[in-house]
This record gives sequence, structure tokens and C-alpha cells, in this order.
Amino acid sequence: MLKIRLKRMGAKKNPSYRIIVINSTTKREGKPVQELGYYNPKTKVMKLDKVSALDWVKKGAQPTETVAYLIKNCNEDGSLNYKKKETVKLSKKAQAKAQAEAEAKAKAEEEAKAAAAEAAPAEEAATEA
Repeated sequence: MLKIRLKRMGAKKNPSYRIIVINSTTKREGKPVQELGYYNPKTKVMKLDKVSALDWVKKGAQPTETVAYLIKNCNEDGSLNYKKKETVKLSKKAQAKAQAEAEAKAKAEEEAKAAAAEAAPAEEAATEA
């Protein structure tokens, strides 16, 4: 059975990987059937031949979880579509203030909708008369 998996390269504590097609019984560093690209998890740099990878999957090669994720999140040019999540850390006081503002805004929107709903029938009655 053929697998599409990662072959570890690089130095100690600094991994980089090649994305390869290989027989499932072969060692991790064994000779691959085909090399599809490379991936560096530290810098999020990737180059993948997506068409060839999908072709191998159609032929029956099984990608590992990581490789399946990389194929799924790959652009057409073979680069990784990686978006870093922006996290903002707020103090408890700032979080409470932000939550109170959000609740006030939601309440104001509900009141505006209710006022608009009450005004709509009154406008229809005025236009009919």
C-alpha cells in the first residue's frame, strides 16, 4: 500500500520535511516512489505539487493526517494557505468593559428593531387612509 507522508530532514531541533509517496512498509528515510514537495513547520513555508498529490490519492495512496491537512490547505501554486490567528489578551477589567459594551450594543439594536416594527404598521395605516 502506498502512503503519502513526511520524510524528516534538517538538523536537530530544527525539522523540515519532504512530502513523499512511499510504500507503507518502508522506513521513514527510505527511498521514495516520488517526492511531491517540502514543508518547514517552523517558518510555515511549503511547496507542494498539488495536482500530482491529488492524482496519487485518486490512484489509492493514503495520505497521513498531517499531509491531508497540508493538501487541503494548499493554494494552487503549492504554498500553504496559513493565516495566523490574532489573539488579543485583555485584563479582567477590560474584558468586563468589552462585554458590557457588547451587551449595551445588542440591547440598543433590539430596541431599534422593536421601534421599527411598531412604526411600520402605523405608516401602513397612514398610507391607506
